[in-house]
Amino acid sequence: MTCLLNAFQVIAVDGVCSGVITCPAAEDCLDWLQSITTNISALTKHNVKKINRNFPVNQQIIYMGWVDEKEQDSVQDRMYSSQFLALRGSSLFKFSAPPVTTWDWTRAEKSYTVYEIMCKVLKDSDLLDKRKHCFSVQTECGEDMFYSVELECELLIWEKAFQMATFLEVERIQCKTYACIMESHLMGLTVDFSMGFVCFDAASKAVLWRYKFSQLKGSSDDGKSKIKFLFQNQDNKAIEAKELEFSNLFAVLHCIHAFFAAKVACLDPMFLESQGAATTTGGVGSHSHQCLL
Repeated sequence: MTCLLNAFQVIAVDGVCSGVITCPAAEDCLDWLQSITTNISALTKHNVKKINRNFPVNQQIIYMGWVDEKEQDSVQDRMYSSQFLALRGSSLFKFSAPPVTTWDWTRAEKSYTVYEIMCKVLKDSDLLDKRKHCFSVQTECGEDMFYSVELECELLIWEKAFQMATFLEVERIQCKTYACIMESHLMGLTVDFSMGFVCFDAASKAVLWRYKFSQLKGSSDDGKSKIKFLFQNQDNKAIEAKELEFSNLFAVLHCIHAFFAAKVACLDPMFLESQGAATTTGGVGSHSHQCLL
């Protein structure tokens, strides 16, 4: 479903189009959009429930829906293409058409690990053009993708679904290890949901240092490969700097952010209550590098 001023059109999966439907006023157009979106959402929820019966717990669908993706290097508002996004298990999938069979899930245009990407809902000052309800996704390679939806409610559904998918995956894996270099030596950094940060020698596996999440007081990166962590020593309260070099900088940054966000979510009773609801109903949608804590 696409909207332009006081008019809209509905496009089916097979490409059949309703044609442009013009409304007398913007309020009428919005009423139609909201009604159609509500029906699409209800049908999508029903479909998600049926599909999830065939998938194990760690591969459940949290969200499915149409969005408009801004084409790379495009400066014109019309340079958008329709994409179908799905959050399932550990991955964000991008399709040109909705997956119907189990085989379709293996033929996604692209897929990304949810805890290694960053989602950001764009505020007014961040918008690229006249489209209002937009969000960006930064990949593990640092590439920024921009998407828009027709209604604010769709944007909220996407944001909550992404938070939920990330939380569930962090809760499932509990820890993630990345190879790194420290002072010219090959190391490993483990981000552990229970213990925090653990750095060890790659050859001997001997632990060199460990800090809790609460001990991280600041960080910075060079946008290429290096991260400088500032940890507070629990005994003398001194700040201790640790600089590590990674081949996959953005994936590491996003992973750490995801673990921090999951930690914070565990302290929010309302989020935990919504977790149970989301995993039973599924998320829906209709077509129509920041500093670490």
